[in-house]
Amino acid sequence: MHHDITHILTDLINGASPLRQVHFASASAPVPEMAFQVDFPRIEVVLEGGITDGALMLQQHDVLFVPAGSWNCPDWRLPATTLSILFGKQQLGFSIQRWDGVALQNLAKRHVARRGPRVGSFLLQALSEAHMQQQESQTTRLITLSLLSHCTDLLNSHIQTASRSQALFEAIRDHIDTHYADALSRESVAQAFYISPNYLSHLFNKSCALGFNEYLNYVRLEKAKALLKGYDMKVKEVAHACGFPDSNYFCRLFRKNTDRSPSEYRRQYHSQLTATE
Repeated sequence: MHHDITHILTDLINGASPLRQVHFASASAPVPEMAFQVDFPRIEVVLEGGITDGALMLQQHDVLFVPAGSWNCPDWRLPATTLSILFGKQQLGFSIQRWDGVALQNLAKRHVARRGPRVGSFLLQALSEAHMQQQESQTTRLITLSLLSHCTDLLNSHIQTASRSQALFEAIRDHIDTHYADALSRESVAQAFYISPNYLSHLFNKSCALGFNEYLNYVRLEKAKALLKGYDMKVKEVAHACGFPDSNYFCRLFRKNTDRSPSEYRRQYHSQLTATE
């Protein structure tokens, strides 16, 4: 069985692995010692095998809806695989677990932010009202399918957002690689791409081992090394050509990163070149 959560949800929604019956967890007290109880609603889907949960017998493709504050207490006897979806206030949590008869294994886990229209909240409210009536119906099943479809939309949106942010980061990096000699700053680059300086920093923290200033200095210093090796330019000219208006700062930064001054770096390179001829 594959463990791709989006693929599993799509199969449940499209009927390749159709949902059977929607059950409701208990809200009665006292709560059993080994029960799972949280302050957010959950959905448990049996993907393979079967589970006993209190008085319920959950079979393959059955769904258990657990409202906020309610509890469930699965009795793992036979091998079974479940998909759990936790509807937190800020994000959804997805996890696939497998009981092989000996141990419980975590097969997959994902989180995605709850963004956009409050479709999911309205569907959860409708399921909570059905839970109060303790009445499973075709309508309840359709609401559950709609909720799973909403979860799929959020997962796909997250993938697209990640792809867009990566493409944006690559464009910003190309801009720096091309315009390194200009008076670049975090603010000016952010303005050029119509984003905030904080979001620019976020992109570098997420996609690069270096921060914005570190990456900019890295590019400029690499260009400076190339100029020192290939051209008989003054150190001050090299500094200005690589975007450093202050040649003293350039020299300090160059030494910090290479343990040599620009002049020493050039002499050592040429002496090594001469020795190999």
